[in-house]
Amino acid sequence: MSACVPTRTDHSSRATGAPRSERPHSPPPGDGRRRRFRIAGADVSASITVFLIALPLSLGIALATGAPLQAGLVAAAVGGLVAGRFGGAPLQVSGPAAGLTVVTADLIQQYGWRTTCAITVAAGLAQLALSSVRVARSALAVSPAIVHGMLAGIGATIALSQLHIVLGGTPQSSAVENVRGMPAQLANLHGPAILVSALTVTVLLLWPHIPGRTGRIAHKVPAALVAVLAGAALAALTRMKVPRVDLPSWSSHALPGLPEGPVLGIAAAVLTVTLVTSVQSLLSAVAVDKLVSARKTPPTEGTRSNLDRELAGQGAANIVSGALGGLPVAGVAVRSVANVSAGAVSRHSTMLHGVWIVLAALFLVPVIDLIPLPALAALVMVIGFQMVSVAHIRSASRHREMLVYVVTVAGVVLFGVLEGVAMGIGVAVAVALHRLAKTHVTTETTADGVHHIRVRGQLTFLAVPRLSRALSQVPHGADAVVELDGSFMDHAAYETLQDWQTAHAAQGGRVEITGRSGHRFTGPAPGADSPDFAELTDFTDFTDPNFSGSPDSAGPARSTQSTHTCCRPWTPWRNHHCDNHAAAPSAVGVGLPTRSAGQLATGLSAFQRNTAPLVRDELARLAREGQTPSQLFITCADSRLVTSMITSSGPGDLFTVRNVGNLVPPPGAESADDSVGAAIEYAVDVLKVQSITVCGHSGCGAMQALLNTPVNTPLNTPLNTQPDEAQTPLRRWLRHGAPSLERMRSRKHSWARISGRLPADAVEQLCLTNVVQQLEHLRTHEAVRRRLDEGTLELHGMYFHVGEAQAYLLQDGMRIGETCEVFDRVGPSDAEGPEGPEGLEGPLEESRA
Repeated sequence: MSACVPTRTDHSSRATGAPRSERPHSPPPGDGRRRRFRIAGADVSASITVFLIALPLSLGIALATGAPLQAGLVAAAVGGLVAGRFGGAPLQVSGPAAGLTVVTADLIQQYGWRTTCAITVAAGLAQLALSSVRVARSALAVSPAIVHGMLAGIGATIALSQLHIVLGGTPQSSAVENVRGMPAQLANLHGPAILVSALTVTVLLLWPHIPGRTGRIAHKVPAALVAVLAGAALAALTRMKVPRVDLPSWSSHALPGLPEGPVLGIAAAVLTVTLVTSVQSLLSAVAVDKLVSARKTPPTEGTRSNLDRELAGQGAANIVSGALGGLPVAGVAVRSVANVSAGAVSRHSTMLHGVWIVLAALFLVPVIDLIPLPALAALVMVIGFQMVSVAHIRSASRHREMLVYVVTVAGVVLFGVLEGVAMGIGVAVAVALHRLAKTHVTTETTADGVHHIRVRGQLTFLAVPRLSRALSQVPHGADAVVELDGSFMDHAAYETLQDWQTAHAAQGGRVEITGRSGHRFTGPAPGADSPDFAELTDFTDFTDPNFSGSPDSAGPARSTQSTHTCCRPWTPWRNHHCDNHAAAPSAVGVGLPTRSAGQLATGLSAFQRNTAPLVRDELARLAREGQTPSQLFITCADSRLVTSMITSSGPGDLFTVRNVGNLVPPPGAESADDSVGAAIEYAVDVLKVQSITVCGHSGCGAMQALLNTPVNTPLNTPLNTQPDEAQTPLRRWLRHGAPSLERMRSRKHSWARISGRLPADAVEQLCLTNVVQQLEHLRTHEAVRRRLDEGTLELHGMYFHVGEAQAYLLQDGMRIGETCEVFDRVGPSDAEGPEGPEGLEGPLEESRA
C-alpha cells in the first residue's frame, strides 16, 4: 500500500452501495445468455512456450525408453488434451515424464511394446479407481526423502544410459550394466556424436545465463529447443554421419495388445506405473499450487488443485495414451513451471499445447527427422543429472533423513523403482520408530544443590532403565527437579517416576516435576493412573494457587491447564508463578535490585533452557549469512507492543526501529534525531528492504502528551523562545509529532478512521492521524523517495489496538478507490468472510521473507 494525501471526497463503492465484486459497466448477471468460448492471449503465448519445450523432450524420453518415437508425441498430445481438460490442476502440464523412463524401459525390455501399452491402460484404470475412493492426499504422506531419492535414482539411471548414446554407443539393460560397459564405450568413441552432444549440452547450460538485454530477449525461447536446434544445425552444416530421428508412417504405428507374461509380473508392473505416475503428478500439482499462489495474477479457476480430480484426469489420460500406443502420462514439473512462468491463466494453455503437438506430428515430420539422436540423448542426460538435486540432498541432511534418501537412491539404481521405494519406506519406518523410542536423560546439579533430571523425548518403557539410573544418583533428602520434555508417557515410565517420587519424599527430599513450559506436576489428572499410558499434558498441579479444585475432589476444572499461561512467551514476568521460587543466584551480584535481577535472570534461564535449543541453528545461519530482513518496522517504544508476537515474525524478518510515538523526523528538521534517519538509510540502501511499516497503537502516551499541549502554544516554536524547563529531551522529541496534531486540527484533511466506526476518542484519532503523517515524513527522505520512484519499495500504515489485541492496516486508497485514511481490520485468515458493514477485510501483509 502506498501512502497518499487523502481528500474528503469519497467515491467508494460503499457510498453507492454497489457490491465490490461488480464493475460499473459489467453486464448484469444471470441474463440467460450463454457465455461465448474465449481463450486468453496469455494462454496462447504460454501454450507455445510449453510446446517448444515439450516437443524435443517427448522425443528424447521416447528414445531413452526404447519405445517408438511417435509414442512420445502421442503421450504429449494426450497429456495436454485429456489430462488438461479433465484434471484437477488447471495449470499443470502432463505428458511423458523423465521419472517414468526407467520403469517404461524395463517393461518394454521384459514384455515388449504392445504389452507395455496394455499395462499403461491398466494403470490408468487403477488411477480412476483410486480417485473414486478419494485417496489422492494420502500419496502426499510419503516422506519427501523417499520421493526425492526415487527421482534421484531414476535420474542417475537415465544419465548413465544416455551417456552411451552421447558417446556414440548403445545403452545396456540396467544401470549396473551401463557402468560395467563404460570402459569399453570410452575405448570406442564416436567423434561426430560427441561433437553434436557437446554443443547441445553447452547451449542447454549457458542459454539461461546470457546477461543483459540480449539475455532477456533470448530467454523467451526455451533452452531445450535452442540446444536441439543447435545440434541439428551443426550436423546438417557439417554433414556429419550421426543417427537421426526417423518417424515411421502413422499407418504402421503399434497399438496395444493383450498382456503376455506372468500374472504376478504384469500386476507388479501395473502397480509400479500407477505408483510412480500418481505420486509424481500429485507432488507436481502441489508444487504448481505454490507457484500460482505466489503469483500476482491469479488463475481464472482458483489457486488450489483438486487432487482427486487430478488423479482421475491422469488415469483417463493414461487409458487414452495406452490405447493409442503412447507412453505413460504424468504431471511434469518442468513444463508446468514454464506454463505458470509464461503467464497462463487457465487450462486452455495446457490443452492448446496438446493441439500444437498434434499439428507438429502431422505436418512437421520432415523437420523433426532432421534432429540428431545424440542431441536428444544429451538433452535427456542433462535432465537426468538435474534430477539429482543438491538442494534435495541438503534438505535430507538437514532433516536427518540422509539414510532414507541414500537407501532409496541405491535401491532404485540397483534393483528398480518399486524395490527402491519399498526399501526407502522400510528404512523411513525404522528411523521413525527409533526416534520415537529415543530418549535423552541428563542430570545436572546447580550451585544451590538442586539436582535437575531432564528427560528429552517420549518416555516409554524403553527409557525406564536410563530414567531409573539417573534418579538413583539423586542423594537422599536432596531437592530434585525432573523436567519432562515430551508429549507421551506410558504406564511403565509413569509408575517408575511415581514410585521414586513417593520414596524420595518419604526420605525427606523435595521433588518437583515440571514440563518444558514450566508447569509443575505433582500427580496425574483423574484417571491417568488407570490406563496403560498417560499424556504429559494431562498432569495438573494440585498445589498451584490457580488450581480451582483439590486433590480429593472429583476432578479439577478442565480449564485449569488451558488457562494457566505460566512461562508462555507472551506472559508478563509478574504472572510467571512457576519461577517465583527460583530467583537466579548469579543475578544478585550485578548490583541490581533482587526482584528485578531475579525476574531478568529467570527469564534468561528459561530462554536458555527452552528456546535457545530451538533457535540456535537458525541464529547460527543468520550469523554466517548476515541479516536480510524484508521489512523496516517503525513502531512505538511502548512495552505493551511485542512486534514479533503481533507480526508472527522470527529472527531476521524485521529490521525494527522503536521510539516514543513512532515518529519519523523529516530530514533537516530542527532538533532532528539522526538515529532514525540513519536506520532508514541503512534499511533502504544497504539491507534493500522491500517495504516500510509505521505502526501506531491505542493509548499512546506520546499522543496524549501532544493533546495536552495548549492550542495556542505550538510545539514548533523555536527552542530559544521557550522557558528552560520546557526544553527537556522528551519535549524536544515530541515536537516531531506537531505536524500530526496540526493535521488532525486542520480542515484540509479528512479524519483518519477505523473501517466501520469512528475513533473512540481524540487520543485514538491522533494515533491514527500520526501514522498517516509519519508516512508522509518517510517520503521526504532521499533514499525512500528514490526507491519509491523505482517501484521497488512500498509504504504501509498499521494500527494496533492494545485492549482488543486487534491489528488494522491502512487501506490502499489508489487500489480501492477512496480516501487513504481508512484502517481495515485484519481477520484471522485471508479466507475469512466479511465481518464489518463493508464486507471486506484488509489483507494481512506477510511479515516473513
